[in-house]
Amino acid sequence: MVFQTILLQADTAAQAIAELATPEKEKLSLFALLKEGGLLMIPLLLCSVAMVYIFWERFTAIRNAAVIDPNFINRIREQIIAGNLQGAKSQCKNTNSPIARMIEKGVNRIGKPVDSIEKAMETAGKLEVYQLERNMSALNTISRIAPMFGFLGTIAGMIILFFNIQHEGFSLEGIAGGIYTKMVTSAVGLIIGLLAHVAYDYLNAQINKMVNRMETAAAEFIDILQEPAKS
Repeated sequence: MVFQTILLQADTAAQAIAELATPEKEKLSLFALLKEGGLLMIPLLLCSVAMVYIFWERFTAIRNAAVIDPNFINRIREQIIAGNLQGAKSQCKNTNSPIARMIEKGVNRIGKPVDSIEKAMETAGKLEVYQLERNMSALNTISRIAPMFGFLGTIAGMIILFFNIQHEGFSLEGIAGGIYTKMVTSAVGLIIGLLAHVAYDYLNAQINKMVNRMETAAAEFIDILQEPAKS
């Protein structure tokens, strides 16, 4: 019995020594992994910062542009039917919206042919859409060049890796470590490109909604001008 107890204690001690001798597995740190990406992580970082800034700036601008009183067109109709063009102009100037600025252009042309009014409003609408699309091309560019930066970083890393193999010899651990660290730039570039593409499509959808609202408002305004002729 005593002998069995001694063996059990010896076995427990041996297991404890083995656990202490076993090296702790290295944990993968996200910060350390990104740091291993090399110098090409700098343009990727700049792309990510620019993407976030452009998206938030455009998102805020488009959201603010979409805010307008639902009864705006009805109020313009009341002013025009009453013959109070100055009141209609004041209503447009006091409303900070692309729709209001487009309608104001039409109010200023009242008295001229309808075709002339439509063209003036169309021109004003295009200028407003152009303002809404400002910096959108940069967001689209980021969605295309970020993956390219990532692939370029991976290729550069692989070139350095094979150069080291040629001069320092073959090492399976070195190759495995080098490959997974050099693939970081590709992964980061693809993620940034994907997010930029999604952001670009989302903002484009919001702009298209705004364009549809502007077209509807322009059509309603033209109908207002033709109401007296119908009566």
